[in-house]
Amino acid sequence: MKPALRILEPGLAASLQDCGRPGYQRFGVPVSGALDSVSLTIANILAGNPPGTAAIELLGAGLAFAVEADSVTLALAGMAPGLILESEQAPIRVPALQSVNARRGDTVRILAPKGGSVSYLSVEGGFDIPPALGSRSTYRRAGLGGYEGGPLHAGARLPLCLVSSTRAPVRLKIEVRPPDVLRVMRGPNTAYFTPPAFEALTGSVYTVTAASDRMGLRLQGPALERAMEGEMTTQATTAGALQVPADGQPILLLADRQTAGGYPRIATVIGADIAAAGRLAAGMSLRFEEVNREEALRLLSEQRAWLAALPAALEPAGAAALTPEYLLSRNLIGGVTAGGAGD
Repeated sequence: MKPALRILEPGLAASLQDCGRPGYQRFGVPVSGALDSVSLTIANILAGNPPGTAAIELLGAGLAFAVEADSVTLALAGMAPGLILESEQAPIRVPALQSVNARRGDTVRILAPKGGSVSYLSVEGGFDIPPALGSRSTYRRAGLGGYEGGPLHAGARLPLCLVSSTRAPVRLKIEVRPPDVLRVMRGPNTAYFTPPAFEALTGSVYTVTAASDRMGLRLQGPALERAMEGEMTTQATTAGALQVPADGQPILLLADRQTAGGYPRIATVIGADIAAAGRLAAGMSLRFEEVNREEALRLLSEQRAWLAALPAALEPAGAAALTPEYLLSRNLIGGVTAGGAGD
């Protein structure tokens, strides 16, 4: 039987994602791909993969799977703090940003995210699943790509490219967190808004609502006043665009955004901050800060250079964190009897 990961519990909206399928928007096909491309890249670096290799994207808690391969190297990055590896001996907790080897019969459970939503579970060699339009990313609304075109479900077997993997565990001493501030540039439809609208955007706090999804973050805060009523001629959309419907509440477009839309855009989140925006969860608050084009390009260049340098920063991983169950199973204290005075 082909080596695979067998899903025991699918968790919340887990799916396969890579860097998406650019080049098809003119045919009405969204780019899709990872909400947080930075965390996807980090997970793949830890697993020894090219940066854009497809991984499991988790938008919450609950994913658990069984290893049906001789051995496999796993790595987790993003908002989940780590995973629990359950073997024949005892459960072991492995922190995020550290790879680990699992063997046939082991069960892996991803811990609930903290302070954000999205995480990525990468496997050395990747998943042996055919691409659709050049990408293994899942676009649920069209049933395109990924595993059977949709979210993972209990019983799904994700075939692996490698029969076995015993790559030495490594770790990265870095921090990945959701943003308090997203940097933006004006436009391209500022004429549709009153002069104070942009100042309201950058001078206020907005909250991510529960209506958010992979298409976009729906934000709640001070309404952005229109100078022109009605909608504009439909235009192509871009990642990071801040569209503003008639109610004045902005929508930050993300990976599964529609390919075209008629809502005017007051600003665009810069390229260096789009991945961080994908980490935001319902109830979290943020502000917007204006930067110019030169600053936006500099920040994106710095981010790319930082990611490119991460493979050289890998360190051998120490022992995984031990659970109470593991410590008790080792019988570390022997020969102890009921104590008395003076003991």
